Amino acid sequence: MHRYVFLSAMLIAVLPSTPSFAVSAKQKMETCKFGADDQKLQGAARASFMKKCMANRDDPRGPAPGAPPPSGAGVPPPPKQ
Repeated sequence: MHRYVFLSAMLIAVLPSTPSFAVSAKQKMETCKFGADDQKLQGAARASFMKKCMANRDDPRGPAPGAPPPSGAGVPPPPKQ
């Protein structure tokens, strides 16, 4: 019984410390190249895509489904009189 408690405690302690997205630079480059090739990008468009893809930042793609839109988004200005 003590063995199971110990193993459970060790798993709880170790699992959160491991990165979820452990990707090497080589793997990331391969993924970005695949994305650029899939979109058939060339020249400046490809360079821009590769720069953004290789950047080490969290780039959200938009609001979560069902989330209210940001204030003022999609609302036309009032008509002038």
